[in-house]
Amino acid sequence: MSNLKKSERTRREILDTAWTLIAEQGAETSLATIAEAVGMTRQSIYVHFGSRGGLLVALVRRADEREKIWEAFEDAMKQPTAEHRFNACIDAWLDFIPKILPVARDLIRLRTKDEEAGNAWSDRMLELREFYVTVMEGLKADKNLSSQWSTQQAAEFMWTHSSVQVWDLLTGDCGWTAEQARKSIKDNLCQALLAS
Repeated sequence: MSNLKKSERTRREILDTAWTLIAEQGAETSLATIAEAVGMTRQSIYVHFGSRGGLLVALVRRADEREKIWEAFEDAMKQPTAEHRFNACIDAWLDFIPKILPVARDLIRLRTKDEEAGNAWSDRMLELREFYVTVMEGLKADKNLSSQWSTQQAAEFMWTHSSVQVWDLLTGDCGWTAEQARKSIKDNLCQALLAS
C-alpha cells in the first residue's frame, strides 16, 4: 500500500473518531483526547492537520464526503427543470441536517468565541450559499423565481430559512417531528421564492 493511501486512511480515521467524540463531548474536545482515542500522539494530529483549526475544517469537509451531500446536490441538479432542481436540493439538504446536527450545533454555539470553530463552520456555509446562488440563477433563467428577489437575496433567504439553526429550533425547542419541520421549511421556501 502506498504511503499516500495509508496517510489518507489515517486522516479519515482521525476525522471519523474526532466526529464521534465531538458529537458526544462537544467541539471543545482537545486534540490530546482525539489523539488518545486513535492511539497516536497529539503531535501526529498536528502533522496531519497543522492545527486544531485545520482539523475542524477537515472534519466538516469529511462529513460532506462521508454523507455525500455534494453528490446529492449533483444528482438534484440533473433534474429536468429548475423547479425540480430547487425541490431536490431542498430535499438533499434537509436529509443531511440530522446527520450533522450534533457537531454542527456545537460549532454554531462556539463560532462567536472560538475562531477556529467559526472558521470551520463558515468554510462550509460559504460554499453552500454560493451553490444556492447557482440554484436561484436556474430558477431565474426559467422564469420560476419570484420577481421580488435578486438571485443573491433568494439564495440567502433559502440558506437562512433552511439552516441548521432553524431545523434545530423546530425539532428541538418546538418539539416538531422531522417530517413536520421538513414540510414547513420546504413549503415556506417554495411559497416565498417560486413565481406563482
